[in-house]
Amino acid sequence: MKFGIAQLNPIIGDLVGNCDRLLSAVQKLAAQGVQLVLTPELSVCGYPPRDLLMHHQFVRDMDSAIADLAQKLTHDVAVLVGTVSINPQASQVGGKPLFNSAALLQDGKVQQIFHKRLLPTYDVFDEDRYFEVGEGSQVFTLKLQNRASLRVGVTICEDIWNDEKFWGKRNYADDPVAELAQKEVDLLVNLSASPYAVGKQKLREAMLSHSAIVHNLPLLYANQVGANDDLIFDGRSMAFNRDGEIVARGKGFDEDLLVIDFEQVDPSPNLSSYESDDAEIFAALVLGVRDYVQKCRFRKVVIGLSGGIDSALVAVIATEAIGKENVLGVLMPSPYSSDHSITDAIALAQNLGITTETIPIQPMMSAFDHSLANLFARRASDVTEENLQSRIRGSLLMAISNKFGHLLISTGNKSEVSVGYCTLYGDMNGGLAAIADVPKTRVFSICEWLNHTNSPLAIKQGVVEVIPVNIITKPPSAELKPDQVDQDSLPPYDILDDILHKLINQHLSAAEIIGSGHEQATVDRVVRLVKIAEFKRRQAAPGLKITDRAFGSGWRMPIASKVTP
Repeated sequence: MKFGIAQLNPIIGDLVGNCDRLLSAVQKLAAQGVQLVLTPELSVCGYPPRDLLMHHQFVRDMDSAIADLAQKLTHDVAVLVGTVSINPQASQVGGKPLFNSAALLQDGKVQQIFHKRLLPTYDVFDEDRYFEVGEGSQVFTLKLQNRASLRVGVTICEDIWNDEKFWGKRNYADDPVAELAQKEVDLLVNLSASPYAVGKQKLREAMLSHSAIVHNLPLLYANQVGANDDLIFDGRSMAFNRDGEIVARGKGFDEDLLVIDFEQVDPSPNLSSYESDDAEIFAALVLGVRDYVQKCRFRKVVIGLSGGIDSALVAVIATEAIGKENVLGVLMPSPYSSDHSITDAIALAQNLGITTETIPIQPMMSAFDHSLANLFARRASDVTEENLQSRIRGSLLMAISNKFGHLLISTGNKSEVSVGYCTLYGDMNGGLAAIADVPKTRVFSICEWLNHTNSPLAIKQGVVEVIPVNIITKPPSAELKPDQVDQDSLPPYDILDDILHKLINQHLSAAEIIGSGHEQATVDRVVRLVKIAEFKRRQAAPGLKITDRAFGSGWRMPIASKVTP
């Protein structure tokens, strides 16, 4: 028997388009003899639909879309699609109005509905806001063409993430996979929408392999691909035999169709992986930018090019994502901009083949100084004037965005966003923050990888190095006053990023971070900066998530608070 996995990139809320994509995928898989097709979690509406689920008509339209899809599907193929279903008991005994469900479509209609059992409420997940916990049997019997039958156990995403033997603990009282195994199923399937984080794929593979081995069952795992707002989904759907061996893996960060025959295993399946974390992160960010631009119906983007490493990386990502003809780089030199910053920015643009415009900001700086002269009399210049430069640049970029309809991509990295080394209504302006979850040390690492690998972009552009080496080697600087460098205001980035990782990702206290070897004064200062910068982060553009702890939908810190570090 052949099984199929349709690893698809849905658009949130596009029920017609998503169903058309599902139908096309099933038709292609059916042509290869597949009898059961698995699709990702909530594949009909896309994940996460968030508060669209509060619109009753949206839910009704989903039911209609499912029924229509079932009628269009070929009758000799069974398809599991992710959808929502109404909880009929909600109005009587309370509870949430909907279930996160999987619908079995076969013979022109919906044959069975299965409900998600475990509802995550951590990090970016908020499923208890919408869904009721599923109960009851999650098994169906699939009649095969040879008149035999197959008992299939259905799980949805989090349902498979609660194996006590693997994790050493349980986050939920129930273990749906263990319960299905006791019902003597022949196959486990999992419809998933598991967001990307660097290093997560290895964990997924180990966990799923463990489940297959422990329960002595083959397992199919369909994961969503694509980016929706701040979340990136990496795909890499998988099939495991009962020995826990991967027999098929879908592409990373791209749509894919997998055909699996456990009795005729390909001796050389597609088990490709990325050469490094830098390569994987770059692929994730390219997908994140491409999908945000296209799904928000932009055609072109605009980026402020400072000659620094952050804007250089963002320009490379954007060029790879949507093409050089769709990227505009804007240089906005001030009297404090060094000659090499201007020439570095121009060299980068030439390497990438993107268009540039240059707008000196000296006249606007003078106009602000003149307008504020009386009010600011007898007060020395300080960060106020530095921020005015950034806000002038931000206003110019937003003007270009408004006039031409380009998406402005901001260029701040995670290290800067963490400690507030950025300017509200200045360099924080934009509709998307492409590298807001990428620490500064990782920015350097990715840029070095880009220059020291035979990257497709370098080959495509016909250059030896994508990013001019001077951009990578010179000391980082905002260039808002003479001879300024970042280290005037911040600890060295290797120290800063280690402190931030311990504080943000590992949730350590200041005392614990100091105990790990960092100076108290530095730690105390960084902790304070992170705390007081919360009001800035609340007003920032959506930032693409590539770590397990990002400043996005999963970060819920108060602004007004008093906490002892």
